[in-house]
Amino acid sequence: MVAGLLAAGPEPAAARAADFSHPTRIDNRFYPLRPGTRLVLVGSARRHGRRVEHREVFIVSDATKLIDGVRTAIIWDRDYYRGAISEGELTFQAQDDRGKVWNFGEYPEEFAHGRVTGAPDTWIDGLARARAGVLMPAHPRLGAPRWRQGWAPAVGFADVAKVDATGRGVCVPAGCYRGVLETEEGDPTDPSSHQFKYYAPGLGNVQVGFAGGGDQEALKLTSVRRLSASQRAAADRAVLAIDRRGYRVSPRVYGRTAPARL
Repeated sequence: MVAGLLAAGPEPAAARAADFSHPTRIDNRFYPLRPGTRLVLVGSARRHGRRVEHREVFIVSDATKLIDGVRTAIIWDRDYYRGAISEGELTFQAQDDRGKVWNFGEYPEEFAHGRVTGAPDTWIDGLARARAGVLMPAHPRLGAPRWRQGWAPAVGFADVAKVDATGRGVCVPAGCYRGVLETEEGDPTDPSSHQFKYYAPGLGNVQVGFAGGGDQEALKLTSVRRLSASQRAAADRAVLAIDRRGYRVSPRVYGRTAPARL
């Protein structure tokens, strides 16, 4: 199954702002992004030769950011290992008029002992030859060509994805789901980075499995909820604070973007 991703393929086609009439209205069947939604996935990963607890917290904020002429939704994603934060990331996503969800960039802060140490893997569509890529097609189907999830040669980001199965049944702590889409995703030049991801209709990613070496990340959805008004406001404030910090941490890349806004 890994061999299906080995050919790197061309750079992705450029996203056109004219194709995004309502970019932050993201209702893709397998990748809906409703502001105020919080998903928690829990499992384990290999870190420094040992298998440790891994928890991922994913929040769809109300904040948006203009990137290369497209207004994108901001997703706040945090990774915890053995209870300590390791990475906190803002990603910038939008849906085009045909229903494809695009990734326009990532600002991943690295942490040590609870403090930000940098964000060397930051990439933004339109800067340093980086291009947006497709996170989820409008109508993913088995046998369709693989797709680029982004292209950022300056930081070595070139992930691709393909559909491995459709109509699956998956049970995780948060519930059991039918009609699940299974994809294989990763860097085509590094088989050890490949993951299998499972997307439930109307919800999104509910499970992650590993295909080879690397960190051998395995996660299952344990909680999905709508944030209260106060929790949602607190998350939005945190996202805006991270956005402001990005201008200092990554001045050469993130510092060239327009400020996020509510």
